[in-house]
Amino acid sequence: MKRESEIARVTLAGSVVNLLLVGLKAVAGVAGHSAAMISDAVHSLSDFVTDIVVLVFVRVSARPQDEDHDYGHGKYETLATLFIGLALAAAAVGIVVSGAKKLALWLQGEDLPAPGTLALWAALVSIVAKEILFQYTRFKGKKLDSPALTANAWHHRSDALSSIGAAIGIGGAILLGNRWTVLDPLASIVVGAMLVKVAWDLLGPSFGELTDSSLPADTEAQMLEIIKEVPGVEDPHNLRTRRIGNRIAAEVHIRLDGSQSLEEAHEKATEVERRFRERFGPQSHIIVHMEPRK
Repeated sequence: MKRESEIARVTLAGSVVNLLLVGLKAVAGVAGHSAAMISDAVHSLSDFVTDIVVLVFVRVSARPQDEDHDYGHGKYETLATLFIGLALAAAAVGIVVSGAKKLALWLQGEDLPAPGTLALWAALVSIVAKEILFQYTRFKGKKLDSPALTANAWHHRSDALSSIGAAIGIGGAILLGNRWTVLDPLASIVVGAMLVKVAWDLLGPSFGELTDSSLPADTEAQMLEIIKEVPGVEDPHNLRTRRIGNRIAAEVHIRLDGSQSLEEAHEKATEVERRFRERFGPQSHIIVHMEPRK
């Protein structure tokens, strides 16, 4: 429960900041006639929504195994990460489309309103606030081994990047005059494209885990080395691996001296399990199938 409480505390802090930034950016975007800042406000709103998703799903994922979930509820945290990626992708596409429409109007000869300094200040405040949130949330995500928290940290970083793009576009439009007001929607398009890349990076691992992709080759190699180090255990093979939220699951076949007693063979299999959990965490799952040595 301690892990769940820490994740909730970090996420709540981020949600409060996000809610404040949504209000600030929306007012600054409307009052300052800035498409980039309004797009940035939409992005912050998606951040706030994903904070709520993390709070709900991580609480569920912390539940212990039960009759319906023999391997626990860890994949609910993966679902949260997936939803964060989808929300970010949707926000990114919306930002690009909105910027493209304004760019099309400008190309047709229509004058775009020049953004005000309020929008620029809002962007600068957002950059500082979201970068601080990113560093704090990423640190906690790594410490708690939480994919959802780490994904949410990158959502904070993407918001900081979008604010940087907005600040450049708004500042350029203000400093260079009305002929360059097109920099504002151009900035929103660039920001949106960056967010599409971030969303893609989040979605890939989530889809992989939900479809039971194997763990990386170097992790599987570590597992085999750990098993080989157990005295009397030979030829670990048929290794199958996957992730369940922040937990690792594996199945492996080992060969043992067929002349030893069942009790001795069981002790060696138990030692394999002990060393596995010592390396990959007490919550990890491993199934060991014993075969007589040929």
